[in-house]
Amino acid sequence: MTSVPLFDALTIREITFRNRIWVSPMCEYSAHDGMPNDWHLVHLGSRAVGGAGLVFTEATAVSPVGRISPADTGLWSSAHADAWRRITRFVREQGAVPGIQLAHAGRKASTQIPWEGSAMVAPADGGWQTVAPSAVKFSDTYPMPHALTARELDDVVAQWVAAARLSLDAGFDVIELHMAHGYLMHQFLSPLSNQRTDEYGGSLENRMRFPLRVAAAVRAAWPERLPLFARISATDWTEGGWDIEQSVVLCRALRDAGVDLIDCSSGGNVPAAKIPVGPGYQVPFAERIRKDAGIATGAVGMITEAEQANAIVAEGKADAVIMAREMLRDPYFAMRAAGALGVDLVWPKQYIRAKKA
Repeated sequence: MTSVPLFDALTIREITFRNRIWVSPMCEYSAHDGMPNDWHLVHLGSRAVGGAGLVFTEATAVSPVGRISPADTGLWSSAHADAWRRITRFVREQGAVPGIQLAHAGRKASTQIPWEGSAMVAPADGGWQTVAPSAVKFSDTYPMPHALTARELDDVVAQWVAAARLSLDAGFDVIELHMAHGYLMHQFLSPLSNQRTDEYGGSLENRMRFPLRVAAAVRAAWPERLPLFARISATDWTEGGWDIEQSVVLCRALRDAGVDLIDCSSGGNVPAAKIPVGPGYQVPFAERIRKDAGIATGAVGMITEAEQANAIVAEGKADAVIMAREMLRDPYFAMRAAGALGVDLVWPKQYIRAKKA
């Protein structure tokens, strides 16, 4: 049989992923007080049943004010860890690796859930004061953030560390640090959102300082045997903003800080950015960072077909494909891809009678 790299196992540190088809973090806006519930169990569990190698939670806030909306999941207490534990147990029992994306939305927090609108949620309606590198709104419909002081940044780093320790207690095997899509760490990286004049603003070295502090602190708190990933936006798609050249420099520094893989997305920090969306449009970022930063990468962005996904891995453009919308359309994409590519994927015993038409 011809080699099918998409279904080759991949070992990072002491964790082995059964294949290179991974489920991207996708916000479900279905939690209360940050607690995952039956919806999250079924949503994440079904993708593990469907054969994915790694199943990521949605962006999970390290503090209440780090949530994108009041309906986001979180991990800031032992009660949250307890609620996540039954989900990680089920995902692992299906042969997938449970991963968590830890996040802080910064100036893009305290907003409505998408199907109710896009405006800010006022404190009187359950919202909160947002925070950011600088007192600069994302857009006119978003709240004005408070510019974090140096002491407050220490507190935010400590929140990430606490969430990392709770992630271990909750049963996760992979942490991904969310540095993309215009959320807090991306806000520090981009000169379009970071207008600070202290050691956290101005030069590239200074703008990278806070994200690198978080990465180093989480790596120190996270067991050496377990992988640490980071998701970045490789470009703002806007002149004068964050770009692929700066991303390569950042990813080299993240590698040196103990990050094992970069999940390569783009955009999200500028509301009017013109993004040339098309099949595989973000794959070149993963290829460039893999080559020039010397670190493993995951490719994302309109990857919808088995042959397309396999070619990305086979041609060395990325080490894995991390899929979002296609996984919403088809939780069993890995099973379907295996059939299309001639791979005899192990199915759950409960479904074996449907394996052959």
